[in-house]
Amino acid sequence: MSINYHIHRRIAVGTREEATHPNALKAALAEFISTLIFVFAGEGSGMAFNKITKNGSTTPAGLVSAALAHAFALFVAVAISANISGGHVNPAVTFGACIGGHITILRGLLYWIAQLLGSVVACLLLKFATDGMTTTAFELSSGENVWNAFVFEIVMTFGLVYTVYATALDPNKGDLGTIAPIAIGFIVGANILAGGAFDGASMNPAVSFGPALLSWSWDNHWGLLGWASDWRRACWGCL
Repeated sequence: MSINYHIHRRIAVGTREEATHPNALKAALAEFISTLIFVFAGEGSGMAFNKITKNGSTTPAGLVSAALAHAFALFVAVAISANISGGHVNPAVTFGACIGGHITILRGLLYWIAQLLGSVVACLLLKFATDGMTTTAFELSSGENVWNAFVFEIVMTFGLVYTVYATALDPNKGDLGTIAPIAIGFIVGANILAGGAFDGASMNPAVSFGPALLSWSWDNHWGLLGWASDWRRACWGCL
């Protein structure tokens, strides 16, 4: 009987040379492009649904549309960047990878900057392409409070990061091929179906950041608390 032991990994800061190394910059660029693609498709699907249904994105059909768009887009975004950067496409996933010792903190910072910029650029492109339509910031549904959203984000982000770790980061996972991007896309789509009607089901600080920045909609914005839950669950998911 063989027993596989997990290799203990330590949190590493990284070196100055790594921050400017071509491989690190290439990986950051991959995160920028993949996050841009993901946010453009996800946010754009909501804007398109609003346009053709006269702001009907909060209907059951709108929820299903958002879940499918995000699931498909994330599958593609992870698949195209997996062999370059690891296919994080999410600052919370990157944070978990740093805590788990899979990447250095300096590389993680590059990823965070790239991911947030990718989200902002995606929203800028959407605003230009739609002739000024407003990107929708995440908001709580009527009757929901910030603590309801906090619980939703805790559970959904933990499920997402745990899926990422189990299918993409775990050194004992073996060769899963394209299963990882598919599983990651599926869990995001399922979580949107579960929590989208309550808090928007972000699970991703970059997804929340771009629309909020462009619309400058910070009123009752629970994003900071949601981000805190994202970081915490990311730690638990990757340890």
